[in-house]
Amino acid sequence: MRQFLKFVLATIVGLMAFAFIGFLLLVGVLVTAASSEDEVEIAQNSVLELKLDQPISERENPESLGSFMGGGSNASSGLDQIKEAIRRAKKDDNIKGIFLNVELVQAGMATLEEIRNELIDFKKSGKFVVAYNDLASEKSYYLASVANRIYLNPQGTLEFNGLSSETYYYKNLFEKLGIEPYIFRVGSFKSAVEPYFRDSMSDSARLQTSSFLNSMNEFMLSHVAKSRKIAPARLRVISDSMLVHNADDAKRLGLVTNLGYYDQALSFMKKKVGVEEDEKLGLVSLSTYQRGEDSGSKGSGFKRIAVIYADGDIVTGKGGNNDIGSTRFAEAIRQARLDDKVKAVVLRVNSPGGSSLASDIIYREVVLTKKVKPIVCSMSDVAASGGYFIAMACDTIVAHPNTITGSIGVFGVLPNIQPLMRDKLGITTDRVTTGKFSDLPTITRPLTAFEQQQLQEEVNRIYADFTTKAAKGRNMPVEKLRGYASGRVWSGSEAKERGLVDVLGSFEDALRIAARRANLEEGDYRLQSLPRQKTFVENIFESFGLEARQQLVKQELGPLYPMYEQYQKLIKLEGVQARMPFEMNIE
Repeated sequence: MRQFLKFVLATIVGLMAFAFIGFLLLVGVLVTAASSEDEVEIAQNSVLELKLDQPISERENPESLGSFMGGGSNASSGLDQIKEAIRRAKKDDNIKGIFLNVELVQAGMATLEEIRNELIDFKKSGKFVVAYNDLASEKSYYLASVANRIYLNPQGTLEFNGLSSETYYYKNLFEKLGIEPYIFRVGSFKSAVEPYFRDSMSDSARLQTSSFLNSMNEFMLSHVAKSRKIAPARLRVISDSMLVHNADDAKRLGLVTNLGYYDQALSFMKKKVGVEEDEKLGLVSLSTYQRGEDSGSKGSGFKRIAVIYADGDIVTGKGGNNDIGSTRFAEAIRQARLDDKVKAVVLRVNSPGGSSLASDIIYREVVLTKKVKPIVCSMSDVAASGGYFIAMACDTIVAHPNTITGSIGVFGVLPNIQPLMRDKLGITTDRVTTGKFSDLPTITRPLTAFEQQQLQEEVNRIYADFTTKAAKGRNMPVEKLRGYASGRVWSGSEAKERGLVDVLGSFEDALRIAARRANLEEGDYRLQSLPRQKTFVENIFESFGLEARQQLVKQELGPLYPMYEQYQKLIKLEGVQARMPFEMNIE
């Protein structure tokens, strides 16, 4: 019987291995077939459709499972590819215009600004931009406002009532569960830890949030006013008084040009490109238009500018696809520094921060690179706390006016779960130690006053190190810099006024500054993207594991998923953190 079971088990394992190998071979064949396809030929009188209905990352992984299997025309597009497609369409005689079909765009304000500026530049070619919305969020409308003609569904809605930011607080939840969080921080504005011991915003948190939100809102209103040729003061009244309740209001107030359905927007574009009404308009999706393009290295010449994309939370070790792992990114910067072909580096940062240790490891490589070649930082949607830490040593820091930055401060959180275990779960602990503090740090007993003092002093030391290095990088007295620190968050415009950033501009501005510092002429260099992106097979293994599990959890928890995400972030915190508030969702 035992021998029989062994044969059965071996057969099952063999069948599973055969099926798995067969699947990999099938994937390999499909990938080879897909990669061997000729570049798609764009027909005359075509229109590029930008349907930005998926989250926009800094750059696309061209061999991601999502991009191969489908899941939306722009399922895996990065900001760099979207901008490159718009630039290419501007010069493409077969593309006569852009159809902006955007409803609930999932991107930060700086990302939107970069796409919006590309659309404005596209219009300079004399080609048209048409936008259509059934529903338009504040961000979607900001993007659509540049269009020559803006269609809104007659029964649709347009949100135009200002920006808001909402934060979840867990104080009452912790009290019910029996969790006592010990908080160690420096600075009254370091509000990242407030959700753990408060049930509402502190006055300082409300002050800083109100300040940068109003700065970003004013910037947005001024640009919409320019695009729609409406006086800024009038536009401010429309927004503050929420005068837009329906599509008729949006049309009457001049925010949209036409009330119409999808087919009517298509009919207008047919007339623009000379296509008969009964014929099909040649709409080219972004993914189709990108096919055959090489997004890994652009430009020509032997010389290179390395672009290092630092996108996500900053963590120790290599990190994952969506993290800035200290080991992986230190290696990427080191690779660029030691490569003689690389004449300059652009560090593209989109991060709310994370581990202070990991930030310092990356910072060190930036300092070493600065000694031998130019390194310029380009801030995206957010470059705060640890995100600012890795940027502050660069030769020049370029930020968008609506970048969220600053948050120069650190904190530590150590929960005491003894009441939860003892009173709720009936679990107690006991310990044997060789010294008085051998079990520190611990989460299963209260901390003594002395232990709390020791941990707070360590946070104070790291804060002093952070601000001293920031002052050196910004070339200002440390006391002056600390006046802008204490964990306070600033908009890019506010940070520029205070010397925390040098230039207000885009990624392209940062690239031009880096090229100029390296004495490189346009067309005399190539762009090299770092760190290395994972291969298709590597992404398959990850997709079947982590991504599949995340999708199942999202479906199961629904609207509760954001709180689950916060829990996951909390349990991953290691050591002292240089991080801005967890929840900074701007709508």
